Amino acid sequence: MAPRRPSPRPSDTEFTPGDGSAGDAPVKEEGTARTGDPLMVMSVEKAFRVLNAFDAARPAMSLTQIASIVGMDKSAAQRFTHTLEKLGYLRKDPETKRFELTVKTLDLGHHYMRGNGLLERSMPYLMHLSKTTEETINLTELDDTEIVFVSRFMSRHVLNTDVVIGMRMPAYCTAPGIAMLSRMPIEEVCDRLDRMDLHPYTPNTTWQREDLLAKIERSAGLGYATAFEEYYHGDLSIAAAIVNPAGAPIGAINIAVSRSRFTPQEAEERFAPLVVAAAASISTIGRPPPPRKNARG
Repeated sequence: MAPRRPSPRPSDTEFTPGDGSAGDAPVKEEGTARTGDPLMVMSVEKAFRVLNAFDAARPAMSLTQIASIVGMDKSAAQRFTHTLEKLGYLRKDPETKRFELTVKTLDLGHHYMRGNGLLERSMPYLMHLSKTTEETINLTELDDTEIVFVSRFMSRHVLNTDVVIGMRMPAYCTAPGIAMLSRMPIEEVCDRLDRMDLHPYTPNTTWQREDLLAKIERSAGLGYATAFEEYYHGDLSIAAAIVNPAGAPIGAINIAVSRSRFTPQEAEERFAPLVVAAAASISTIGRPPPPRKNARG
């Protein structure tokens, strides 16, 4: 359905909410109906929806665009953008009247990085792998059906310079994603696969459900996962999951190399033992040592 043409009104900056027109009627609290959670603060949810509306395709937007994309009326969009601007998370161009994110939006990510115990424990191993292999080393975490890059040491041979900390990729076609899925119960794996938009990114992508289940099972047996040109052409990736004391995956380390420098077999043989050893070491940090056996017993 084409968007409804707004009735003539003052400009975005001059708009005054509550003029009595039908377009100013507040929208239904969709989030409440969706979550059914009486503790959910919908104003907070809507504020994050406004912030998340900005991306590479929409780095700057007018008030009307924000209202349309987020799914709220213009009056509500004006209040949220005004508040976020006052808090320093949005900036409005005085000439174009378009909004954009500010550098302050990085604060949450910075606080997460500073307080991330997994990253702190992993850093010496990431640095060691980067120094000894001179290849790209990544630490990722699983967020529902996607992996998120938490730390990244790039090689001088790196192909994909657009991959940065905070970037997301589908779990099913990445080595870290498969490695973490392989450490989950099959019921949880199936639930996540059911919620993924499975499709091929390259001719080498494993994306059929049955094939993915077989690959995940194989990875569980090996202790690591591979993804050879499944998301990016020319990218060979080997990953191993980091687990908590209960054996549940909490992250993954992967080494990514160029297809022009290694064959898939060479990459797997050379780097799989390294990521497995690093992931195993990080997984055991902070755990009590196993009880010593009685030599006489």
